[in-house]
Amino acid sequence: MRDKVVGILGGGQLGRMLAASASLLNVKVVILDVGESAPAKQVIAPISPTLAHVDGSFADPQKIRELADKVDVLTVEIEHVDVGALEAVQNVPRPTPLAIHPSPATVHTIQDKFRQKEHLASRGCPISDFLPVEPNEESIRTAAQQLGLPLMLKSRTLAYDGRGNFVVREIPQIPEAISFLSKRPLYAEKWVPFIKEVAVMVVRTVDGEVQSYPAVETVHKNNICHLVFAPLRSRDATLPRRAREVAEAAVKTFTGAGVFGVEMFLVEDGSLYINEIAPRPHNSGHYTIEACETSQYENHLRAILNLPLGSTALKVPSAVMLNLIGHSSSMDEIDAIVNVALAVPGASVHLYGKSECRKGRKMGHITVVADSDAQLRTRLRPLLESLPSSTPEEIDRYAPPPPAPGSGFSDPQPLVGVIMGSDSDLPVMLPAARILDRFHIPYELTIVSAHRTPDRLVEYARSAAARGLRAVIAGAGGAAHLPGMVASMTALPVIGVPVKGSTLDGVDSLHSIVQMPRGIPVATVAINNGMNAGLLAVRILAAGTPSLVTAMEEYLKELESDVMGKVKTLEEVGWEKYEVKRT
Repeated sequence: MRDKVVGILGGGQLGRMLAASASLLNVKVVILDVGESAPAKQVIAPISPTLAHVDGSFADPQKIRELADKVDVLTVEIEHVDVGALEAVQNVPRPTPLAIHPSPATVHTIQDKFRQKEHLASRGCPISDFLPVEPNEESIRTAAQQLGLPLMLKSRTLAYDGRGNFVVREIPQIPEAISFLSKRPLYAEKWVPFIKEVAVMVVRTVDGEVQSYPAVETVHKNNICHLVFAPLRSRDATLPRRAREVAEAAVKTFTGAGVFGVEMFLVEDGSLYINEIAPRPHNSGHYTIEACETSQYENHLRAILNLPLGSTALKVPSAVMLNLIGHSSSMDEIDAIVNVALAVPGASVHLYGKSECRKGRKMGHITVVADSDAQLRTRLRPLLESLPSSTPEEIDRYAPPPPAPGSGFSDPQPLVGVIMGSDSDLPVMLPAARILDRFHIPYELTIVSAHRTPDRLVEYARSAAARGLRAVIAGAGGAAHLPGMVASMTALPVIGVPVKGSTLDGVDSLHSIVQMPRGIPVATVAINNGMNAGLLAVRILAAGTPSLVTAMEEYLKELESDVMGKVKTLEEVGWEKYEVKRT
């Protein structure tokens, strides 16, 4: 591994993070980009006179040849390179063949978005309808008649971060669209009425095996990636798995090793459509540096060097990536949010070292990790508040404030679900909520009847884990099927609370909940003991949260202190007076 030299075409922020990962593995790196202070060159010093970085454009065939002469493996941090030059250097005779990843053929296919769509369509990948168009009104009108309006008009090449895209909503906009796209080669896409944007990073080995990272939700602002939330949350428990399957299947259709970023649209009926694929590390995968067991950058290096891939699993429960986008020529606004981030627990700042700040330019990013989605939103909120472009509506949408303890409202990002079969069970379940309030655990409280709302029960139980819940407290009286039915449809721990209300004083409910068949366990507390159910939920969560162990120990000490206080009072006043005093 240490004997191989990796050449990177492009020295921007992606090359910078790739080079940083290479340094941890003692992998020698040579970078091709303009200037001696390109972002990637700042973190990797020239290795030797013979392996000095190359100063020049990554689209210059002569400079690509110069880089190729210094390295054993070539890779790209941007797909807008001269593919002909890549093919030429790959065919130059040398003692050890030059490896290029991903392959020039893959780069050639992906760098032209229309060609990319043709490739995906021919392999049966889910994409929207598309057509080639000429940059004139007649051609675009014809496309609008066939695909309908609104219509996405896109540049085939040299387009990224929304540049080169125009939404044609009405026919009179066509001249404006042609002018905006500067008469570049174009194609038209049928509009996808998406409700969410999803992304999956996929790493492909030299042998064609693939592994994917968890699916994430991406949020774009002004056509630039603004936020990335990991993992993807949804009421559809199948969505994260399906997104990974779509992404992996698409990447398998290409050749060459490395990381690929697959961007997708989610529509109302749950269908996924591939929007674009990037043949390189991607903005939507920055979070993997802090949040996953192996970052996308390290795995890219492992893949192109034919080393064993690292685990793509999350190592934290919740993460978000916030892009730092320039608002003017001044770095003052970037510096201001960085100062805020340095005081936020779990926040990691990445500045790219770019020499010039410009409006719309990516200057860095901040990743925040947390023990839960609720904690993540609390940590994200001050960062969004410090952005000059944020609106109150946007802040509340992506980082809503938690409800005040005891307010009677559910948290938007609950860890515990407190459900009951009837509103008559509320007095029994409120003590569970009070305990969760005491331990600052976000929860939701609602009615789910096993007998009167069976569809709601199924949807609630099957979506619980995918929405971020980690435990469910279910109270029910009478036949008390609710806890057992929930436990049969979720892998989460379920705590049953028998509710007294029938002529059998709740014993029937206790027996119904506790006598579950083998394979479907339900932890069961005493009749009407919602308080113990809340405490048990805290202890379950404490298994993975050390701070809750400490909080529970303090709670137990309070119980002990309370009892010892009563012992002392009993000794001081005697039991006759104590009894009178107590009553």
